Amino acid sequence: MSSPNDLHFQEFDEAAELLSADPGASTLAMPASPAVPGVQDVRLDLSDNEEGQEESSELLGGQKTTSSFWTFEYYQSFFNVDTLQVLDRVKGSMMPLPGRNFVKHHLRNNPDLYGPFWICVTLVFSVAIGGNLSTFLRERGNPSYHYRPQFHRVTIAAVVIFLYAWLVPFCLWGFLTWRQRAERQIGGYSFLETVCVYGYSLFIYIPTSVFWIVPFEWLHWALIVIAILISGSVLVLTFWPVVHDDTKVVAVAIVATIVALHTLLAIGCKV
Repeated sequence: MSSPNDLHFQEFDEAAELLSADPGASTLAMPASPAVPGVQDVRLDLSDNEEGQEESSELLGGQKTTSSFWTFEYYQSFFNVDTLQVLDRVKGSMMPLPGRNFVKHHLRNNPDLYGPFWICVTLVFSVAIGGNLSTFLRERGNPSYHYRPQFHRVTIAAVVIFLYAWLVPFCLWGFLTWRQRAERQIGGYSFLETVCVYGYSLFIYIPTSVFWIVPFEWLHWALIVIAILISGSVLVLTFWPVVHDDTKVVAVAIVATIVALHTLLAIGCKV
């Protein structure tokens, strides 16, 4: 490895001998490069570029800044799903299979509010319209019956369905979180995942309410029972892995409450 002294100017022996042999020899000195007029020294300030590179590296590295709770970007991430994902989750909500958890097999750590929101909105209008048409077709042979649009059904359906889709998941999530801390358990669902499961579980009631226009009361109740069994099974298969480690009494009580509230919603929509 070279030392710092190697970089200094050194006198060579051969040059010294030549100068001593011929003192009159001329020497050539290389002057410093003259400054060219009109040309100024260029100094680069890379501070801005470094800052830009740091920002780019953060984005490429996945370190995105978290948006504020009061900004539109915060809620935009909850609707960041495509059509295939929504269809897959709708299909999963109508096909309860043992061993297939809706959260793990369909949400995959990416819950959304797009599907639950539009499912609730569609269900509100389908229940209201289906109920109106069902009443009209059932009473059309009655000479004393005068049809009146029952717009209050829309308001009642909206209040009941949206309260069920938000309030029940919130209470369930809060209770499960409290029980997990009390029993020192881990592996529960987030609030958004709980809302997403409940929202998609309501999809099967949309085609059920459409068939209410058929003027057969026994068919209405048969479809409701089938819908309760299918959507209720999805909820039980989803939340049972979370509660089965708890005490037997608490686990059974939670599952029974989930099924009972789901049944009451279906009966309330029919009535």
